Amino acid sequence: MDVISVIRTKRDRGRLTDEQIDWVIDAYTRGEVADEQMSALAMAILLNGMDRREIARWTAAMINSGERMDFSALSRPTADKHSTGGVGDKITLPLAPLVAACGAAVPQLSGRGLGHTGGTLDKLESIPGWRALLTNEEMLAVLDGTGSVICAAGDGLAPADRKLYALRDVTGTVEAIPLIASSIMSKKIAEGTGSLVLDVKVGTGAFMKSLDDARELAETMVGLGTDHGVRTVALLTDMSTPLGRTAGNALEVRESVEVLAGGGPADVVELTLALAREMLDAAGLPDADPAEALADGSAMDVWRRMITAQGGDPDAPLPVSREQHHIPAPATGVLTRLDAYDIGVAAWRLGAGRARKEDPVQAAAGVELHAKPGDHVTQGEPLLTLHTDTPDRFPYALESLTSAYDIAPLDTPFTAAPIVRERIAPAT
Repeated sequence: MDVISVIRTKRDRGRLTDEQIDWVIDAYTRGEVADEQMSALAMAILLNGMDRREIARWTAAMINSGERMDFSALSRPTADKHSTGGVGDKITLPLAPLVAACGAAVPQLSGRGLGHTGGTLDKLESIPGWRALLTNEEMLAVLDGTGSVICAAGDGLAPADRKLYALRDVTGTVEAIPLIASSIMSKKIAEGTGSLVLDVKVGTGAFMKSLDDARELAETMVGLGTDHGVRTVALLTDMSTPLGRTAGNALEVRESVEVLAGGGPADVVELTLALAREMLDAAGLPDADPAEALADGSAMDVWRRMITAQGGDPDAPLPVSREQHHIPAPATGVLTRLDAYDIGVAAWRLGAGRARKEDPVQAAAGVELHAKPGDHVTQGEPLLTLHTDTPDRFPYALESLTSAYDIAPLDTPFTAAPIVRERIAPAT
C-alpha cells in the first residue's frame, strides 16, 4: 500500500477500498504519511466526496486509532448532544444538567471555540476554579456522582481525528461533509454514549449555510451513528441570528444560569427543551418532563454539583470586562435582521475567540444584544454593547458590524424563522 495510489484513487473520483482507508488513517496517525500528502487526500475528498460505505469505514478507522470509553457500569442510560457550532450557542451548559436531572447520564465531551464560533470549554473556564481537563477516572466519578460532566476529550480518544482536524483547519478543507461527519461521529462513538442527539446549525453563523448542506450532513451523521449501534437523531436549527442575547464566555455562562433559574431568553429555553426531550426519548426516558426540572430547581441543583465536582465555585462572581462600548440604534423601528456571523466575528475580535487553537481568550469579552429580530428599537437607545479588556479592539469589532442589522418602519410585518427547522431520524 502506498499513499500516492490512495490520493490518485480519490483524485480520479474512485472509491477507496476498506484496506486503503484503514492503511492511510493508521499510517497518518503513526507519521508514515506526511501532512502534505494527507492534505492532498483531504482536498480530493472535499472536491469528489465519499459514499456512505467509505465514510463509515473512514469513521471506524479513526475510532480504532485510539481508545473507547465504557459507561456500562453506570446505573443510568447515557445520552449526549453535539452541536456543529454557532454564535451565542450556550445550550450545552443548561442542557447537560437538565437531562441529568431527568434521569439520564450525560457524558458531554466538548471543545473550544475557533474563529467566530464559541467553545463550551472556554465559556465554562470563566467560572473560577473550573477544570476542563479530567482523567477518565475523574470523568466517570463526576458522571456517577452528579449525572453529568462537561469536559475535554482525552488524548487517547480518536487521535487520528485530532491530527486530521488540525490539518483541515489550515488547508481549506474544513467544509468537506464526509470529513465533518466522520470527525464528529468518530469522537462521539468512541466516547461510548448509548444515544446521541445532533444539533446541526444552518444559517449565516453556521458552517452549513444552506438547508440542503445541513440536511446532507445530518443524514450522514445519523446514518453513521445508526450503523455503529448508537441511537442517533438530528435537529436542523436556525443560526441566522445569535442564540439568546449574549455572545462571549462569561456573558453566556451568566445567561445559562438564568435559564437554569427558570428565566432566560425564550429562544435558548425553547431549544434547550427541544433537545432535552430528544435526548430523554433516545435514552428510553420519554415520560420525563424537562420543563418541570427547570421550574422546580432540580436542574440548577445538578449544575451546582457538577461545577463544584470539577473544581469550580458556582457562587463566585463571573468576570466583568474593564471596558464597554454601546452601539445605539440608528433609527426607530422594527429590528428585522441581526446577522449571527457578524456578531460572532465582533465577539472574536473583542477577545472572546481565537484565530489559532493555542491563542488565549478573554473571559469577559463579547457582545450583548439589547434587541432581537422582531423587537421594536428606539433611535439613540443601546442596540448592542461590546465588552473587552482591551479597548484598542473596539475599532476592529465595529468594522464587522457595519452591515450586521436592519431596522424597518414600525408598521413592517415580521415573522421570526422557526428555531427547529427539521428533524432527521434514522431511515426505517
